[in-house]
Amino acid sequence: MQPVVVHPAGLSSAEARKRLDSYGLNTIEVKKPTFFHKFLRQLISPISLMLLAASLLSYLAGRAFDMSFILVLLLLNVGISLIQEAKADRALELLKAKLKTTIKAYRDKEWQPIDSRLLVPDDLIELSIGSIVPADIKIIETKNVSINEAAVTGESLPKDKNPGDTAYSGTFLLTGLLRGTVTATGNRTEFGRTFLLAEKQTKKSLLERDILTVSSFLTRLSLICVALLTIVLLLNQAGFLDVLTLDLSLVIAGIPISLPTVMTMIISFGVLALSKKKVIVRRLSSLQDLANVDALFTDKTGTLTRNKIEVEECRPYGIFTKADVLRYAGAVAGQHPEDVINTAVLEAGRDREKVTVKEFTPADSDRKRGTLLARIDGKEQTVTLGASQVVMAFCRLPDAIAQQAETDIAAAAASGFRVLALAISEHGEQEMQLVGLLYLSDTLRSDSRATIAYLAENGITVRMLTGDNRAIASRVAADIGLIGQTLVRDRSASEAQWHAVLKKEWRQTAVFAEILPADKLAIVQEAAKSRTVAVTGDGINDLPAVKSAQVGIAVQNAVEALKESADLVLLGAGIGVIKDAILESRKIFARVYTYSVYRISESFRLIITITVLGVLLRSYPLTPIQLILLALLNDIPIISLAWNRVKVAAKPASIDVKKRFVTSTLFGTVGVANSLFLYLGARYLLHLPLPVIETMYFLKLTIGGHMLIYVAHTEERWWRFLPSKEVIYATFATQAIATLLAVTGLFMPAALSWQLAVFIWIWAFFWMQVTELSKYLQQRHAVSKG
Repeated sequence: MQPVVVHPAGLSSAEARKRLDSYGLNTIEVKKPTFFHKFLRQLISPISLMLLAASLLSYLAGRAFDMSFILVLLLLNVGISLIQEAKADRALELLKAKLKTTIKAYRDKEWQPIDSRLLVPDDLIELSIGSIVPADIKIIETKNVSINEAAVTGESLPKDKNPGDTAYSGTFLLTGLLRGTVTATGNRTEFGRTFLLAEKQTKKSLLERDILTVSSFLTRLSLICVALLTIVLLLNQAGFLDVLTLDLSLVIAGIPISLPTVMTMIISFGVLALSKKKVIVRRLSSLQDLANVDALFTDKTGTLTRNKIEVEECRPYGIFTKADVLRYAGAVAGQHPEDVINTAVLEAGRDREKVTVKEFTPADSDRKRGTLLARIDGKEQTVTLGASQVVMAFCRLPDAIAQQAETDIAAAAASGFRVLALAISEHGEQEMQLVGLLYLSDTLRSDSRATIAYLAENGITVRMLTGDNRAIASRVAADIGLIGQTLVRDRSASEAQWHAVLKKEWRQTAVFAEILPADKLAIVQEAAKSRTVAVTGDGINDLPAVKSAQVGIAVQNAVEALKESADLVLLGAGIGVIKDAILESRKIFARVYTYSVYRISESFRLIITITVLGVLLRSYPLTPIQLILLALLNDIPIISLAWNRVKVAAKPASIDVKKRFVTSTLFGTVGVANSLFLYLGARYLLHLPLPVIETMYFLKLTIGGHMLIYVAHTEERWWRFLPSKEVIYATFATQAIATLLAVTGLFMPAALSWQLAVFIWIWAFFWMQVTELSKYLQQRHAVSKG
């Protein structure tokens, strides 16, 4: 395309600012709930409604103080939830800020990069292959443009575009270059209007569904126990309002009030931690797949190597000199200087040939060559620079030169060089003369070998995908420690034969060399049948493979269309970034697992203990206020579990539902036994009055429940791997509050002596060790079973 002349002249910065004030940012603005709406939503949540009902029943039963206290606890719980929700929202806003897209726009009479959010109507912009169309635009100039409009029209087939046509926001360029003027931005675009008419429902991730399953189980258990207790107490002539108030209080204590808050915080802060490691998560549900990844297919260039290409040597042929090689190669490379290979060519030859360009076709993953038609040395000539095997096919050479060139290419490749060939002709890409070869090298990243070894120790095998030839790929693989064969597709084989080879050989293959985009898709699809696969990509042709993998990863310099479709977007280079992403996702899973083990165990212990004692005593062993206080004090340290220190699993992570159920039931059973022994000792050995026993139970359930966090959060012995300082501070603070309430008698049926309080601490600590012993015995049993 020729430079824009008069039509249209673009905008000045001053005019763009005025229009930005009028039209707003070029973003899809979904109406955000106000603080009042957030407060109201918390107030009408099931837990809040139960607290309101409990306060009303307390009032009707003539307990005005209980009513007031429950309302204070309600407001405190709502306040904590709002604060934590705000923190999670801020964390996600930080992520959005890191995903900004830059667009080439014509402003102040020059082309310059600007943030796509700042585009306004009548901006003149230029888009190339792989670009996301940032706004609705009227096309002015095109060159071989086809656009994927599936995001707007639902049509999967690409659509050719010509001057005068409209390119819609949210679509992307499959081929070509275009220039056009912006006609609509933000909510005024076709995509924006469609989005607002039918807002997409966000599917719950597997992590969220698992936690909600836990909540549903605990809710059912609570309701069954409450029904049993209600029948027993009413048959024992208890007052209906009193029983109903206690029932509601038990449900509040048994159901995890902080569940939505903790779930949101674990995921949002985990995703924020990933962003700090230069990884942006675009699909939250991919976190489970990411934690389960056991096969990583990665590009060589830029991920395993530094992507810093240098021309090590240039070799001329025939009448040409080294100066000619660098001069002609520089002419081609200078048309697309942003490309890393072209940059290396330009740096090698400082004196660039000045040419009058007629036409230029850039290299891509299919053509593997750049072609320049220009006036050089007074003649119109075609110069082609690209992969040696591709360019040599266009050459007509004397046998001696052809044989020497093939020998040189093979020797250079065997030495680990990437070889470019340069050819020239006055007849297009026909009967070309070989000008020379350029030997390129790409240095390895210093951390590649160690990272691959580390991933192998953690159950993840790395396989390299590259378009380079077998010799180069094998040498790089040996240098970074990839163990396995190198596979190259036989181009004479049919698709069925190729798939049969993959089915048989892919597990033994460490390197797939000389691959095309279609090969990459077939490799990933075959591996994904039996493994959890992550695959990296950067170009538009990688899109099918990235979308077919369980986890698609867009590397640092990927085209915008690939970033939009990928599950993860890397903001840093190198395989170390991918390693960090996988291991951080396993930490998120570990936090979810330990949270659920603790929550099931604690709720099981609390509900079953109160039910059993209620049946024995023919009354609730705790007052409504004690039950609600217990729920609140239990939830404060649970919220801190979002930051908890966890140990990363040494293999792909998934939630073992059976193991969790067994562990939780075991811990809960130990807790029930502990409570029953305490009751029997206090009632029949110490002969303590019932109000004192109720206060003892409140203190024991609080302290013992928080000590359970230390046992449940690790597979190791609890004293060898303590929780994070946030959890330690939170548990100690709530245990101290519970102790003060117990010894002062505030909100309690009776005050405890300091001696009894100390006894409860010792009792809880002893049973903490019993719980730890049960964990150890369960682990030994699991090992013995194989």
